[in-house]
Amino acid sequence: MVEFVFLGVLLLVPLIYLVMALARVQAGSYAVTTAAREAGRAFVTAESGEDAAGRAHAAANVAFGDQGFDGQGSLDIACSTSPCLTPEARVETTAHVTVPLPLIPAFARDVVPLEVPLTASHLSTVDRFRGAP
Repeated sequence: MVEFVFLGVLLLVPLIYLVMALARVQAGSYAVTTAAREAGRAFVTAESGEDAAGRAHAAANVAFGDQGFDGQGSLDIACSTSPCLTPEARVETTAHVTVPLPLIPAFARDVVPLEVPLTASHLSTVDRFRGAP
């Protein structure tokens, strides 16, 4: 009985940690893909060029917050033309987040990088029938 409990704990603790770490990385993956996609959609559907970047950042922040990465993600926006909302212009939105591995103390993070950087890009096209800005 003692050997069974000892081996059970010895094998179960790393397995539980692995599941926790993979779940957190998967949440980060969902966050960056959703943030990039929704930011692109919000950008190309904006009424004016002045509102587009703000809408894209707000959409990305909602996506990051949904997965528990409030204030940890960033968003880059690149346009193929100037102004960005020209009909049939392409807008690339790239979301970044760094996922820290769970249950690692801060002093260990200073010595060994125990974070997983994640990036996702989405290419959106401004509607062909949109009025010129």
